[in-house]
Amino acid sequence: MSNQRQQKPTLTGQRFKTRKRDEKERFDPSQFQESIIQGLNQTGTDLEAVAKFLDASGAKLDYRRYAETLFDILVAGGMLAPGGTLSEDVTPTEFCLFKAQEDIETMQAYAQLLLFLKGFTESERNKLAMLTGILLANGNLSASILSSLFNENLVKEGVSACFAVKLFKSWLSEKDISSVATSLRKVGMDNRLMELFPANKRSCEHFSKYFTDAGLKEISDFARNQQSIGARKELQKELQEQMARGDPLKDIIAYVREEMKKNNISEQTMIGLIWLSVMSSVEWNKKEELVTEQAIKLLKQYSPLLKAFTSQGLSELTLLLKIQEYCYDNIHFMKAFQKIVVLLYKADVLSEEAILKWYNEGHVTKGKSVFLEQMKKFVEWLKNAEEGKHLTVSFCSVFVSR
Repeated sequence: MSNQRQQKPTLTGQRFKTRKRDEKERFDPSQFQESIIQGLNQTGTDLEAVAKFLDASGAKLDYRRYAETLFDILVAGGMLAPGGTLSEDVTPTEFCLFKAQEDIETMQAYAQLLLFLKGFTESERNKLAMLTGILLANGNLSASILSSLFNENLVKEGVSACFAVKLFKSWLSEKDISSVATSLRKVGMDNRLMELFPANKRSCEHFSKYFTDAGLKEISDFARNQQSIGARKELQKELQEQMARGDPLKDIIAYVREEMKKNNISEQTMIGLIWLSVMSSVEWNKKEELVTEQAIKLLKQYSPLLKAFTSQGLSELTLLLKIQEYCYDNIHFMKAFQKIVVLLYKADVLSEEAILKWYNEGHVTKGKSVFLEQMKKFVEWLKNAEEGKHLTVSFCSVFVSR
């Protein structure tokens, strides 16, 4: 047996290289910092240009992985070393929160950092959302910063809706829903909350379920109410356009009924909208004696439309209140109230019961004494008349033609 050690076999041939996608990319915050700061310094201090740069860089740089570094740069100008001092690895950027002007307008502009939420971890986003909610509640920020949440990518990935839940919970822990609603209305955000969801989920039902399940029924109810208000405004606008075109009343009635069903609008709400639409459909004469005649002529024309949406006693009372408020708010109509009511009674739009209910207890304070006095004789007749339809018609004819 040979004492010579046996040589170990060796592998020969081509050596396989590791595929690039299998190699773990090295974590290099310094390189990330250098890329971001260089880009920020080149864009200058224009916020829109900075936002475009950061948005474009998000496709190449891993904001999620370097979220902490990105936050340090945007707030302090560069990476923070242990102890809270700026790292000396690179010259800090001038575009950062700490070097900005000390005024509310500038701070609101920097609040657009919300655009880059996708780069933060869930815990970091939650903390930022809670802080933003508190700042909004205390009036340190304008609700206009919420427009950042409507960024298409944030919405698509569900980041916007999740962030909004944390933000509103924090806000409502400090203030009530009326305060939140007021802040949103001031900056036109009250009608945009549906945009927190992608187009295919942008419905009142989805929004309501999402926020109710998250324990924010107040926000759900607020959004539902805002959508209803928006739908009513659109309906009234379309109604006025149909009247201006002279569309047949049967077509207008069919359209209104369809919209009521689609938007869950009550008959009481609808009769108020129809009354305002009718009264807004003409240019009124400035002379008091002529405006009454003009109103009677117009309401005769549209009485079938009003009748179609006063099938309930409460709808009739609602219409009476709308007429009372309109005649009070428009001084030329103060003397026309009684003639309008009698006309609509004759046209079977208003019933005897509704008029008596309004007279005895259902009226409002606006012009109360004037209108009750105008209606006194007619109401007395309604209470005592027993001579049937002929008397009703002849009485109404006298009052309407006066």
